[in-house]
Amino acid sequence: MDHTITLEGFGVRLVPLAAAHAPNLAAMVDAELWSGMSVAVPDTTEAMTAYTASAIATPGRAAFVVLGADDGVVRGSTSLYDWVPAQERVELGSTFYARQFWGGATNPACKLLLMRYAFEEAGINRLALRADARNARSLAAITRLGAVHEGVLREHRIAPDGSRGDTVYFSILAREWPDVRDRLLARLAEEA
Repeated sequence: MDHTITLEGFGVRLVPLAAAHAPNLAAMVDAELWSGMSVAVPDTTEAMTAYTASAIATPGRAAFVVLGADDGVVRGSTSLYDWVPAQERVELGSTFYARQFWGGATNPACKLLLMRYAFEEAGINRLALRADARNARSLAAITRLGAVHEGVLREHRIAPDGSRGDTVYFSILAREWPDVRDRLLARLAEEA
């Protein structure tokens, strides 16, 4: 998907992911941070360059690098993917941040910007989020958003080490968006 979407607010700026971001992204990635992803850890510039090239080339995916709005520091990456406009649905994920941005305003800010774009500009009715069942940190973050737990797809993913993982699915519908938006705005107000 060739996208030119740029989103900014709440201290972050999301711009289209590019190969030039690979060195900074690779420097923040390790096995623990990458836990629950379905591709090998891209912890070298070469591996991250391949990862970014794949993300950029994937049909129906808008991949972003997350920057600090004031300083331009690379904080991580996130995507809207499996985008099917005719069905008014998209998934939000493939998200990772450098550890110093865990637990603060970065993730809620990015989620707010991406969801606001999806629901209010792109006309999406259903936004899904998913995580490996072993990834407690991601599951807690998704739950805190107010997303509805839909179920578990058993042995849905093969991890880079060959193990099979269950995928936990959540969703937010357009009619639920105002409540989710208000929760995110309240969290960001607390962080400020």
